[in-house]
Amino acid sequence: MGQDLFDKQPKETPSHTGHRQRLRARFLATMGEGMPDYELLELLLMLGIPRRDVKPLAKDLIDRFGDFAGVVSADVERLRTIAGLGDTAVTAIKLAQASSLRLLQERVVGRDAISSWTQLVEYCRAAMAHEEVEQLRLLFLDRKNALIADEVQQRGTVDHAPLYTREVVKRALELGASALILVHNHPSGDPTPSEGDIKITREVKEAAEKLGIVLHDHVVIGRNGHQSFRSLGLL
Repeated sequence: MGQDLFDKQPKETPSHTGHRQRLRARFLATMGEGMPDYELLELLLMLGIPRRDVKPLAKDLIDRFGDFAGVVSADVERLRTIAGLGDTAVTAIKLAQASSLRLLQERVVGRDAISSWTQLVEYCRAAMAHEEVEQLRLLFLDRKNALIADEVQQRGTVDHAPLYTREVVKRALELGASALILVHNHPSGDPTPSEGDIKITREVKEAAEKLGIVLHDHVVIGRNGHQSFRSLGLL
């Protein structure tokens, strides 16, 4: 549907072709440093829409989703509803997100999660800060605190993602994990833990300890930052 609507828009002119060439040259010279969000998005859209002027579309997407990160993190089905975005362009957008997450993930997998804490939080923020519903992520660690598994256990609603203590502990035992870190996001943007967050975290901690599993932390991710239960004195 989106591609059909886009076909009604003006085709690229020779001036647009020159603009694309200049944009590519500037990107390769600077690797994107100093370029505004809409120009980086233009470059992505050019991969999926080869013969159109995509600057207006790029600016429209930034207006809708707030910034570059908001666009590439947007839900696929929501992107598909936007006039001008066919599946090829949507794939290019989501590939940018997948590539950045893969790079960030490689900085933490198999490494000491505690000594690589900043990189771990950066990865979680990139993966979850722009989610439109709550998501519960479990990070399982071995005896050396190396990350051995990163799993999304639940996706919920805009203000709730169920956390089942028994399932968390059961999965830790299946993986042979010695420790774990809970991570979930607040789509509201405010990472302040709720009373419910505090209560269920204590339940998980107590259940895990009985089986010799350490709960290192529970991190709440928001667009405006993150909060650590341990740093707040809640663990």
